[in-house]
Amino acid sequence: MPVSSDEEMVYKDQLSKVLDYVSQLSQVDTSEVEACFNVSNNSNVLREDEVKDSLLQKDALTNVSKKKDAFFVAKGIFEPEL
Repeated sequence: MPVSSDEEMVYKDQLSKVLDYVSQLSQVDTSEVEACFNVSNNSNVLREDEVKDSLLQKDALTNVSKKKDAFFVAKGIFEPEL
């Protein structure tokens, strides 16, 4: 991806600030801090999956403004719109 000279200077400054901050974090003494992977102590707060009736494809597409071949059409993210 091409970057202009001005953008390069901005990104260089931003990256430098990020690396300085990370350097500060690496200097923090965490030797007495117990390792923690779940700060909330919650475990499996997800509900069980339940099979339920769903809409038929034709019913789901009833009020859709854009559709193609029985599918929703959304704005393109990685490719141009259809």
